[in-house]
Amino acid sequence: MDFVPFPLIELSGGPRERGLQHGQAAADRIRRGIDMYSESLLKNGVDWKHLEQRANAMVPVVEKFDPAYVAEMRGIADGAGVPFAGVMLMNARTEMVAAARRQQSHQHFPDGCTAAFALPEASADGVLLHGQNWDWRAECAETGVVLRIRRDDGPDILTFTEAGGLARSGLNSAGIGLTANALECDRDYQRGPGVPLPFIRRKVLESTYLAEAVRTIFATPKLGSNHMAVSHCGGEAFGFECAPDETFWVAPEGGLYVHANHWISDAARARVKDTGLQETPCSLYRDKRVRHHLAPKRGTLTLEDFRSAFFDDYGSPWAVCRPPRPNDRGNLVATSAMILMRPGEGHLEACPMPALNRQFTTYTLTPDRAAQKQAAE
Repeated sequence: MDFVPFPLIELSGGPRERGLQHGQAAADRIRRGIDMYSESLLKNGVDWKHLEQRANAMVPVVEKFDPAYVAEMRGIADGAGVPFAGVMLMNARTEMVAAARRQQSHQHFPDGCTAAFALPEASADGVLLHGQNWDWRAECAETGVVLRIRRDDGPDILTFTEAGGLARSGLNSAGIGLTANALECDRDYQRGPGVPLPFIRRKVLESTYLAEAVRTIFATPKLGSNHMAVSHCGGEAFGFECAPDETFWVAPEGGLYVHANHWISDAARARVKDTGLQETPCSLYRDKRVRHHLAPKRGTLTLEDFRSAFFDDYGSPWAVCRPPRPNDRGNLVATSAMILMRPGEGHLEACPMPALNRQFTTYTLTPDRAAQKQAAE
């Protein structure tokens, strides 16, 4: 079975101009995403009027974090001919949908993901490797896009995201790579305000220095938990397990790092209650399976090894690479995309629905060697 590759969308200019370009190029995918998530909210008692109220309530929080993001989202809405509330939903769906579920039924539907990176000393050619499987709604194999963002005030960005979103996973021209995985704990959605996660990821990808990315993760309040793996091509990378009010960092071992959807740092496990494993029990072995694929090849690892590890189908459909299956709320879930990166080279490969499709598309970004060298010195 063949799937259409994720379209590459070129963005440049100011925030509104970038938004207009994004909205015009991905209008159909944006509308489909908005329909999907607004339907989920409606099932939980949130109609469009309440959705607009929730979206408007988030505007001051996002504006305080970075007003350019609100301008870009308004541009996306105008370019696609959709309501602004729908674009906010595409960027804050975890916060808006999960909060609604907690209020209505104390249930959530976290996206999965299995992520990994290898430091230069663990790879075959001394280049940092980074990638992940994104487990979420199967429909997102048809709503994902890759944005190549040309910026005048910082590194250029290459990011895979849902159409209408500002960022999810990806890399920048300064050699920083980013992937994200869902986590849950007993502190989620108990307080506010907090910045929705896609805006934090976008800010990480706007960073020239790894220290700037780390500061963004630690300093930004969040509504729900999340894990972010941040790498720099100069040879440093870490995982960050984020509760709404506290962040725990995890270092790679032997140049290798793998993370799925459960808390792994000793400090985090002692301080928070993991509430996500009841819905993602396979997380306990997904990271183990990927690690066992990669660890014996330390020093010789390539993206092909990452590809092979992420295709692991043990326990299918509860596998590292998940085929479509209905979850306990009737939604069809799957590994919607596999993302493989060599951040220092501006190289990103993406495959929609990898359990059913092996066709990868390569997307590129011109590296800023001067910025990479300066950051590594």
